[in-house]
Amino acid sequence: MRIGREGVMGGVDHRHAVFAPLDNTARVDAVVRRLADAIALEVLADGEQLPSESELASQLGVSTVTLREALVTLRNKGLVETRRGRGGGSFVRTPKPGEVGARLYGFSIQELRDFGDHYAAISGAAARLAAERSLEAELALLRRTLAQMESAASPAELRRLDGRFHIEVAAASQSARLTREEIALQADVGLLLWLPYEEADGRSVACLHREIVAAIGSGDGETARNLAERHIVEAVERLVELRLRAT
Repeated sequence: MRIGREGVMGGVDHRHAVFAPLDNTARVDAVVRRLADAIALEVLADGEQLPSESELASQLGVSTVTLREALVTLRNKGLVETRRGRGGGSFVRTPKPGEVGARLYGFSIQELRDFGDHYAAISGAAARLAAERSLEAELALLRRTLAQMESAASPAELRRLDGRFHIEVAAASQSARLTREEIALQADVGLLLWLPYEEADGRSVACLHREIVAAIGSGDGETARNLAERHIVEAVERLVELRLRAT
């Protein structure tokens, strides 16, 4: 049985989670993490112009001083660049593929498996709740992303769409906390999980996603949870194998 709770996260797409207000305890590091996660996940595209400082601060519910300090940190990390003059502003700079691959060697096998355990639990819970609470508009977003995955022209595009899919499932759960956690985990390991698929058929992932959407659409929470957890577990196993070969 699906119970819509429109007042929490209902009827929004994955970008809404990026610009949703932060809580009252937010500081510079919270703003940095929110935007850095969105850039790493390519929810904010390379070269995309961010809203003006006053507009973005208002959307995030922070002061312009806090936002400016966060933008300085993001510039120092190479994730944002500022252009002066007419047509200027703050623009997104996404990590290059080689930068993502290099991150793998900074993780131990145990750390990768620990990430996988946590990620599977979050994704599974989000999928189960989405089956109970999702609205038709949210199901339409998931089906649109599936169609785009099936026609994707490259592993990089599939990777980007996979990240979007997981955020949309979390948003459909109507849980703001699960959605934030999904975004954070995707930014930590989401891009890494796609490294083994550079040489494999990533469209098998799209097929599994279709099963997840079918379970969500039919209100079958347990099946949706099991499928979502299996997706993460299998991806982490591939990544661990890749890390072992590198060692």
